[in-house]
Amino acid sequence: MNYRRGAHIFSSRTRWRTSKYRDPRFLRVSTRSVNTWSPLASAFNTKPSRLLSLQFAKDVTGLFGVPQLRDTDGFYLLKENAIHETHYLVEECCSPDRSRKMVEVFDHLSDTLCRVADLAEFIRMAHPQARYSHAAEDACIAIGGLVEQLNTHRKLYDALLDVVNNGDKFPTTDVDKHVAKLFLFDFEQSGIHLDELKRQRVVALNESILTLGQHFMNGTLQPRAIPKNKLPENIRQQFAIDGDNIVVTGLYADAHMEITREAAYKIFLYPDRHQEELLTELLCGRHEMATTCGFPSYAHRAVKGSLAETPELVQNFLNLLSQEIRPRAEEDFMEMSIMKKSNNKLSKNLAPWDVPYFTGQARQNKFNLNPSELAPYLSLGAVMDGLNGLLYNLYDVVLEVEEPKNGELWASDVYKVAVKHSTEGLLGHIYCDFYERAGKAHQDCHFTIRGGKLLPDGSYQDPVVVLHLNLPTPSWSCPSLLTPGMVENLFHEMGHALHSMLARTQYQHVTGTRCSTDFAEVPSILMEFFAMDPRVLRSFARHYKTGEPIPNELLERLVGSKAVFSSSEMQLQTFYSILDQKYHNTEQWPRTVSTTEILKEVHNESYSLPYVPNTAWQLRFGHLVGYGAKYYAYLVSRAVASWIWQKYFADDPFNREMGEKYRTEVLAHGGGKPPLAMVGEFLGREVSAEVMVEALMTDLDLKKQTVERVLRS
Repeated sequence: MNYRRGAHIFSSRTRWRTSKYRDPRFLRVSTRSVNTWSPLASAFNTKPSRLLSLQFAKDVTGLFGVPQLRDTDGFYLLKENAIHETHYLVEECCSPDRSRKMVEVFDHLSDTLCRVADLAEFIRMAHPQARYSHAAEDACIAIGGLVEQLNTHRKLYDALLDVVNNGDKFPTTDVDKHVAKLFLFDFEQSGIHLDELKRQRVVALNESILTLGQHFMNGTLQPRAIPKNKLPENIRQQFAIDGDNIVVTGLYADAHMEITREAAYKIFLYPDRHQEELLTELLCGRHEMATTCGFPSYAHRAVKGSLAETPELVQNFLNLLSQEIRPRAEEDFMEMSIMKKSNNKLSKNLAPWDVPYFTGQARQNKFNLNPSELAPYLSLGAVMDGLNGLLYNLYDVVLEVEEPKNGELWASDVYKVAVKHSTEGLLGHIYCDFYERAGKAHQDCHFTIRGGKLLPDGSYQDPVVVLHLNLPTPSWSCPSLLTPGMVENLFHEMGHALHSMLARTQYQHVTGTRCSTDFAEVPSILMEFFAMDPRVLRSFARHYKTGEPIPNELLERLVGSKAVFSSSEMQLQTFYSILDQKYHNTEQWPRTVSTTEILKEVHNESYSLPYVPNTAWQLRFGHLVGYGAKYYAYLVSRAVASWIWQKYFADDPFNREMGEKYRTEVLAHGGGKPPLAMVGEFLGREVSAEVMVEALMTDLDLKKQTVERVLRS
């Protein structure tokens, strides 16, 4: 997950050809001694035990090395300085005597605000001390208020509009023009280009949509209570009991008894009138806001400037994918049905509540994969060592753990990692906040703390990011041992971090992950292909005690288990995406048609298992708020990442030549070039619905072959 703040004008846009490492730092001695671990692996297999310094000690720096943040008052200073600098930058934008490009001044303004807002937003969420969290929140509110003022600053908008329409008085490049248009589009999302009455309506709709979304999200998590006598007595004990009521808190997808899974599904997803009203009002508000701003639908507004560029391409892609995926998904469901009947000949037909259960059963039973057998080979140190070797081979980049200065961290168990290139030197820093702790948010994500950009003196403002995970805490005798899913998540989030580190953009507004959602996920999903490639896994998976490499037979079972029933999972994601588009890319549907009726219609067209009457899972689907009209992005990103993998890395995942090409032609640009054109140029073919679906189908067929090969062996 790539963390991004809400959209506004100053928003964050949130080897050699061999598998052997030739650099002395990566040479491994053929021995069982644990002393052969590299310094990086050793560091990550040991939990930091440093003490956080007192804020008034002489040698204390501030959070992230920012001197003002030695204490909470520093957030006030940062905020006030940003407000003061903003005043002068706005004057410069509006002055006829401006001495540099308009886009340069705007990016300076954006950087001034984002460097405070991004850092403060992370500390607000992550700092364990309430006084820091509250001080950061105050700074967020103040900067947010300033941004709202700028979003309605007509003179500032007119100055930018004039440059976009008529050209700057200074020579500009294609990148300058592209970034200026991005600033203008972000500006216009607040309706500043409209007459005052319409602009005020857009502002009111924005506020209403935000409130409705928050209430809807809260409702998606609410448990459902029913009288005990409504459930068979033999399954009541599997749910929480509150007096005379049974309380259902989720779908109980892992429950062994079918009747338990069925009851939980039908109760938890039973239609809720209040949630239905909230979702309807949310969708209607979005549609009105988009049409008021001149868009045919909210989907047109949401995908503008994205990799897909238009809802028409999205719809063509999803419709074609739905057709192509159906026969493959139905093969998966047939196999699940056989599994279900073999468990109980009297069982009902396969239903939606069975799919997660039998997918898990297939992974466990077909491949006999015991987590306790696998975990010792996937210590955090081993995985980080593998990442380090991969990055060296692909990009000539290494990761080095640095000792943080006193006061630099918000928690004692955070690692500070420098990203270094052999000739370019330091590229940036990644703060690895990896371990579970009390009060820590349970989400895996990447935060930009400071974006990279070219500075006036020709030097580069190195990026600073945080990787925020929830891995098991190591003990005195055992490092943090990961599941395959955790390894994939770590590689995924590292993909976002690398996008930030390897980008070398002129403007921070488009650095790294500050680009459209459907393009921002491409580098991170591509890293998942590396994570589960047996050649990459073999390069680092070794027992944390003995140093023994993972047995080939166990490795094969792991890779096979990750590929099982991939088609049915993709059909589900396709169904979700089509429904999201239906809600957001249509003429104003009458309020007499409920979102559940639309759900039923799309379900019957797009999913192979029958709709379950009197259920409304969309009312529990919080992604409709955060990814409205953009849920398709996961599938488009996976299609492009799969295409890149097949074309450049499938033959050799350690290929330096291909890695350098990928860095210089894709990662280096961040969001500084239109993503559709950039991806097409890199892959040497126009990005179309047909080509993206072809890439996904090829990937699914390869996964199926992997499963069949492993089961035969």
